[in-house]
Amino acid sequence: MKLLSESPIQAVTLHLRSQSGWRAALAAWLDQVHAACGAFEWATLAYLGWLILAIFLFRKNLPAAPLYLLVHICVAAGVVLLAWASSRWDNSILRFWRCWYFLILWLFLFEELTRLAHLIYPGWFDSWLIWFDHTLTGVYPWDWLGQFANPALNDFMQVMYLTYFAALVVLPGILYAKREWRAFWAVLTSIAVAQYAVYVIAVLLPIESPYHAFAQLRQIPLAGGPATWLMDLIERFGRVRGAAFPSAHVAGAFAALLGAWRYRRWLFWIHLPLLILMIVSTVYGRYHYLGDGLAGLLVGLAGFYAGHWLMSRRGSLPQIQPPTSAPD
Repeated sequence: MKLLSESPIQAVTLHLRSQSGWRAALAAWLDQVHAACGAFEWATLAYLGWLILAIFLFRKNLPAAPLYLLVHICVAAGVVLLAWASSRWDNSILRFWRCWYFLILWLFLFEELTRLAHLIYPGWFDSWLIWFDHTLTGVYPWDWLGQFANPALNDFMQVMYLTYFAALVVLPGILYAKREWRAFWAVLTSIAVAQYAVYVIAVLLPIESPYHAFAQLRQIPLAGGPATWLMDLIERFGRVRGAAFPSAHVAGAFAALLGAWRYRRWLFWIHLPLLILMIVSTVYGRYHYLGDGLAGLLVGLAGFYAGHWLMSRRGSLPQIQPPTSAPD
């Protein structure tokens, strides 16, 4: 019965520890890995494990499935090795990447959803969101907002849309600078859980977005200034088709907003109006249905509480060298 209360790594380690030679050495290394990984890695490896299993089970629907399996196994191994290495060696570069690799990881995991959209289901569910938006508002919000379009407003809305990226780094950056490690990892874990939940739902329930679902929207681009030009450039090389529901922008930013309420109340009041305008911008810019944003709020809320619950578990704070004396 004791083994039932152990994690998989702990169960394997318990068995190997009773052996000798290389088995004992492996057990010692697994102990180090288990201690090095915190709640953020638990959430990340859980998502990667789910994705690897889904790709394997539905490999017939994904061209080059073996390559995808290999890539994601390597990503999971990289996450583990980075956590382990940063817990063993006092190296400023390792410490930095240990805390901030999520920026590259989330970008990769989001961008690949274009190719994973039909991993399980071959079609789209946009009709559900179109019906929901019209039933809720009596109009098609992305179309109704178009009557107000002008270059100045277009540019302003694109700036609001881009505030999502600031939401991901401002609060963690403040906590990182102040060496408030428990709060830092709690915020990151909360956002991570919200992001990964979005990715899972996007694979299970593929939604295109108004931009892709309505050809006429692509024929009438939103003209603007520098911000519009920047977004057009980003979308030209990185537009994702099939990951609109729930909105990852809204889910991640809302989880960060709730983190600001808990850890930096003054930042919450700055972030709140920006989040509201960002939600409007996701519909105005034709990136999302209104239902995508509302679902994103629910996922962000769930992610915030799930992330803090994970951080309340033993071993949730990762080991990083050198040991910090700052309050956590």
